[in-house]
Amino acid sequence: MTQRSPKATAERNRTLDLASALVRGAVAAGLGLGSLTVLVMVLWISSPYPDSGPGGVLRAAAGVWLLAHGAGLVRPDTLSGVPAPVSMVPLLLVLGPVWLAHRAARDAAEPEEGRPGPSRAGAFCAVTAGYLLVVAGAAACARGGSLRPDPDTLVFPVALVVAGAAAAGVWTAAGRPFGPLPSWSPLVLQEAIARTLFRDRAEAACRSAAAGVTVLLGGGALLVAVALGRNAGAAQDAFLGLAGDWSGRFAVLLLAASLVPNAALWGAAYGLGPGFSLGTGATATPLGLDGTPAVPHFPLLAAVPDQGPGSLLNGAAPAVPVAAALAVAWFTARRAAPADAPRAQAWSTRETVRVTLLAALGCAAGTALLTAVAGGPLGTGALREFGPVWWLAGPAALVWTSGIGVPAALLLRLWRLRTPGWAWRRDVPEADEPPATARAAAAVEAEAEEKAEAEAVIGRRRRWWAPWRGRGAAAGAAGDAAPGGNAAPAASSLPAPGTAPDAAPGALVGAGAGRGDAGFEPYDFLPTDPWHENDFREARWASLKRGSGGLMADFPAAPASPVDPAGPADFADPADLAAGRPAPDPDRPGPTP
Repeated sequence: MTQRSPKATAERNRTLDLASALVRGAVAAGLGLGSLTVLVMVLWISSPYPDSGPGGVLRAAAGVWLLAHGAGLVRPDTLSGVPAPVSMVPLLLVLGPVWLAHRAARDAAEPEEGRPGPSRAGAFCAVTAGYLLVVAGAAACARGGSLRPDPDTLVFPVALVVAGAAAAGVWTAAGRPFGPLPSWSPLVLQEAIARTLFRDRAEAACRSAAAGVTVLLGGGALLVAVALGRNAGAAQDAFLGLAGDWSGRFAVLLLAASLVPNAALWGAAYGLGPGFSLGTGATATPLGLDGTPAVPHFPLLAAVPDQGPGSLLNGAAPAVPVAAALAVAWFTARRAAPADAPRAQAWSTRETVRVTLLAALGCAAGTALLTAVAGGPLGTGALREFGPVWWLAGPAALVWTSGIGVPAALLLRLWRLRTPGWAWRRDVPEADEPPATARAAAAVEAEAEEKAEAEAVIGRRRRWWAPWRGRGAAAGAAGDAAPGGNAAPAASSLPAPGTAPDAAPGALVGAGAGRGDAGFEPYDFLPTDPWHENDFREARWASLKRGSGGLMADFPAAPASPVDPAGPADFADPADLAAGRPAPDPDRPGPTP
């Protein structure tokens, strides 16, 4: 048998991983196409008046699936005979294909147990290629149907949507890192991303921008809901007029539900000011509806305001961008002055302004991108302009969020940094003090307060470097209170302040300290146990020598002559004995010259 080398095995495993990623991409596309085809087939079977056979249904399902990826469709059968484009993408249908492609790339990039997975670039390319193979097959199938895909839109934006979803999946599998950038990116960006401070500020700006876009969408959906509630009768008439049987009404309901995100974006554009187009000669803004709108008969379009100047209720629509700007300011101020951090770690005013402006720019970019896909032409005549104008909605969002968000962020930062807001936070340490040190300082402070209460009995001044004095003084005070007027000895191992220095042998006293000196402060005593005496040391040495089998030398004797020229180190100085200081231990190091 021929044994394979480790290099050949690694190459074989890499090929298998790439093939598995390719299959994952194709399966993800097949799942999305198959689920949508089943839904269309159910509606066709339940319809009492089908106008085509199974082949036409499959082609129509393939066309709708491509429309969910952003592809433009062309409807050849029109009353005028001129093919009409259908480029409005139901945004709710986009969620399914994007999620499937994202999950396929994430699973392909994650390494399996026991062996490493493919490279990130390889997983991305394989999943994208497998998904686009199914896209090409669906486009070929739908070419002869009632909704034919536009070949120019298969590269952009269909391929771009698939690649973006796959890249997001690979990024998720890698842990969503914010850097490093590829080697081909500009050096300035690579250096900026490498700095932790820049990454933190960029992450805060992205979160604030996402919050602003979310509030815009929510506010737009609220405007649409209020308008539909006011015109509920017109919406009901449009719903019942489009289909007379339950299967047709169910299809209209599904189409209206898939267009709800589009309607929310239309409402957001309306609140921002630019509004949306209802044909080539009509525009709806909070100030009113100008021109003659070309509005199809559809339930969601019953929320369109009436012609003429806007009412007071229409003038309340700008509250939506104001709320979005305040959301951007709030999320930025939370990071600029967090509540669980010391005051010194708060951002400066310049940093707060920069991050708020960057968040406003991101909110504007997201709004422009979403409003660009929320509308689209539905014909070649008056309906060739239908929906929000993205190049007006984006700058309007930038003006609102930056004009209101920057001052609001600064005010919120000042409010969160106010003195009453920080004074009661005893659990927040200072900038240069770690949390453990802060807790230790709090414990020492509590213990010092208890000692101060004990020392207050005898009126002594508390000294931080002599914490044992509280106990000794308290004991001395208890001894003074003995009956008979004579002071009883204190129950302590420490001498009383009035005791002579030579009252206890071995005590270290300071020069000039006397019995009646008010500044006399005794030090701790040296150990007086016999452990360090020569007899006990010789006995321990002999025991160790017997246990070692005679390998150890005899007990070292004291040197006959001093080794150090500065003077003998093992003999007591008479001056030291006169002052009450003990003789140095021969086992301890001598004095440092």
